This record gives sequence, structure tokens and C-alpha cells, in this order.
Amino acid sequence: MRSAATLRLAENDPPTILSVATAVPRFRMTQEDVATAAAQVFERSRSEIQRLMPVFANAGIADRYSSVPMEWYFQQHGWRERNQLYIENAVDLLASAAGEALAEAGRRPSDIAAIVVASTTGIATPSLDALLLNRMSLPPTIVRLPIFGLGCAGGVIGLSHAASLARTLPDGDVLFLAVEVCSITFRCSDMSKSNIIGAAAMVIGRPGSPGLRLGPSGMHTWPDSLRVMGWDVEDDGLGVLFSRDIPTLVREEMRAAANAFLARYGLTCRDLAGHVCHPGGVKVLDALEQTFGLAPGTMAEAREILREYGNMSAVTVLFVLQRMIQRGLAGRHLMSALGPGFSAGFQIIEG
Repeated sequence: MRSAATLRLAENDPPTILSVATAVPRFRMTQEDVATAAAQVFERSRSEIQRLMPVFANAGIADRYSSVPMEWYFQQHGWRERNQLYIENAVDLLASAAGEALAEAGRRPSDIAAIVVASTTGIATPSLDALLLNRMSLPPTIVRLPIFGLGCAGGVIGLSHAASLARTLPDGDVLFLAVEVCSITFRCSDMSKSNIIGAAAMVIGRPGSPGLRLGPSGMHTWPDSLRVMGWDVEDDGLGVLFSRDIPTLVREEMRAAANAFLARYGLTCRDLAGHVCHPGGVKVLDALEQTFGLAPGTMAEAREILREYGNMSAVTVLFVLQRMIQRGLAGRHLMSALGPGFSAGFQIIEG
């Protein structure tokens, strides 16, 4: 455990969040639109889709945003086409949100010393940060860190890596980007519930000198849990892997992992003013509130973001953070998300 003096130093002189901006693709789809389309897409397996239709009503989602129009989902698409769409849409979304975040923070591209990009819904080599460098006139000496494979946990863990970089750089700020183009992963051949539920969005946050302070961070990976969450790479794209046991795992395992993380810094859940959690779904939110001893509905902003945008993987928790900041987030909060591994990411934020 760190000494009290060390903890005070970490709290008094940490990186901070200057701005948070978000962007979504241009095609808005209501949950009713998606349910109607799903029934048509899977018409040849009508008995199966009818069994799965209640998931639309029970998902707690009203709207989604797609990088492709509805008619795209009625056709077969290969991996090459999907990945090209991923790159094009990801770069556009990143540029839009990054430009807004820089303006909000009062910074120019030349003020950026490092860029961190978290994304798991496609591959890009050169990486997305390299593609953005020329488009946004970022400095050629910029430190670049692309992060792949963290899934839903990418927003929290990526932010933690950005904060760690900020602690080592004497000059300049760090631009943290997260983007997921989930809509292009939909595959007509996959009848799983996890495939039917999808969304796309992007969020950006940049640590700086004023603003919310970024404190300690950490991770916890549960042994023998590789099949809980992730991708199965198929011939026609990425197959979503989500275990139905995730809410149970949250109830039984999340509190102990969070307690162990907090204890390393001399803290307990009683020292928290609140939680900034990734809303993986309604059942996951219910489980999170139960495991942290919160009244049902306490995580109001997380539920709102889930309803308004759906589960956007890594970017969702950053949308939640933005909403909570807009409403005056104050005090010490624990930011958390779950992702492939099966892992939890933790980040302390001081308002």
C-alpha cells in the first residue's frame, strides 16, 4: 500500500481532463426500426427470430446510430468490405470529435505531445492515430499509442494509459481517442442475441492541467475467463462473443476486485462520491448497482446513455462521463468497465 504522503502527491499533482467531446454516425435508427428490420433480415429463420424478438423490448434502448443505412444490413458483406468501412468511418468520427474537444479545451493540434487511440471493431495498419496525424496537422514528433483488443473496457483502460503518458511528458497535452464502429460487425448469418444488439459511436477526452483530476488506475483479469467476452473471427467478419453469465459474474466478483484496487491506495467504497460505469446492458447495470450497494436506478446517466445510444463498446463509458460532467460531477468517483480477458478496468477521478 502506498504511504499517505505518496497518495497526497498523486492526488495533488495529477493529469486532468480538459475536455470531453462525442460524435455518432449519421444514420439514427429507433429500436422499433431495428426490430422490424431484424424480422425481415432473418425471415428464413422466422421461428428463431420470433424467439429472440423480446430482447428488443427488454434491452432498455430507444435509439441507435449506424455508420451504414438500414438497407446495408439486408445484404451479405465480406471481411474486406467491412474493415474498409470501419477505417473510413472511424477516422471521420475521430476527426470530428477530436476537433470539438480541442476547441472546447482551447488547444491547437500543435499543443498535443501524445495521442492514444482505443478501438476493437476493426484493424488498421497504419493505425488510426497515424491516419489522423496528417488530417489534423498533429506534430510529426507526437508520441502515438494505438490500443486494440480491450473491447468495452477500452474507454477506461485507454484513458488510464493516456494519463500515464501525461505524467511522463514535460510539455504538451495528451489526446485520448476511443472509437467503435459496431454496426459493421452485424452478420446476417449470426442469430445470436449479441449480434442483433449493436450500436456505434465515439468519444474523446484529453488530460491536461485544469479540470477533473485523474488519480490512480488499475486492472483485474479473472483466470480461465477467455470465453466470457470477445470476438470470434469468421470468414464474413467478426462474431460477437458475450456470455449470458456476465451479470452473475458482476454480482459475485466485481465488488471484491474493486475493493482490492481501492485498498492499494488506502481507500474503500465509502470514500467514493459515486461511480462512472460502462452500461453493458440493463441486467449488467442492475448487477452493478446491487454489487456496490446502490439503490435501483442510482446510475441514472448510464441508463440514459444506454437508452439513447445503445451499447457502443469502449466509447459508452466516456459518453456517461461526459453526461455526468455536464451535470456537475464532484468528489471522488470510480470509473470502471469490463472487457475481454475477462477483465475490469478502474480509474479514479477527482472532481
